[in-house]
Amino acid sequence: MPTPTLDSLTMCADDHAHDTPAEAAAAAGGDARHGVTRTQAEEAVRTLLRWSGDDPTREGLIDTPKRVVKAYGDWFSGYAMDPEAYLQRTFEEVGGYDELVVLRDIEFESHCEHHMAPIIGRAHVGYLPKGRVVGISKLARVVEAYARRFQVQENMTAQIARCIQTALEPRGVGVVIEAAHECMTTRGIHKRGVSMVTSKMLGTFREDARTRAEFLELIRVRGAG
Repeated sequence: MPTPTLDSLTMCADDHAHDTPAEAAAAAGGDARHGVTRTQAEEAVRTLLRWSGDDPTREGLIDTPKRVVKAYGDWFSGYAMDPEAYLQRTFEEVGGYDELVVLRDIEFESHCEHHMAPIIGRAHVGYLPKGRVVGISKLARVVEAYARRFQVQENMTAQIARCIQTALEPRGVGVVIEAAHECMTTRGIHKRGVSMVTSKMLGTFREDARTRAEFLELIRVRGAG
């Protein structure tokens, strides 16, 4: 590896001028994230650019490693989140409400763990409370926490359902996810307009066909589950 010149060191400093203190430390190699420094991560991106057949030192790509690493910090921030923690604050003053609570059309972006390609979709979450409910934004945060990781849609669906069941202990939980997988639309078979639907039903959602049907009717997804 060539010895860095003063000009290259100055350019590197300019590249990270607007980073947070933690990002700046990582850029200097002093703050490893999961055992990998930001400098190492950026070099890995340069390696992929070279392997793809391009020149990472040309003008259009010179800042790409920095941008990719920063984007990864956002796309995969779910590893630093504790989904169950979002559900710790609950409310019991609900006027005796004991019917379905449903939050539908929760948009998310995830990434396929097999090809690292985007998964774009919507999640529908419902539960049958048993004395306490949670703020609806927290359900969306649970979806976000699991989506911002490398995922398989089936696993993500089950993770969300189990998290809500464990934290809230409701009478039942239902989760349905509809998503398009770019590992299928942009490579391989190249089939666009295809969406995958997965569901996970726990408690009364699994045991009682009427409860399950009511949930599916509310989210307007038929045949899931």
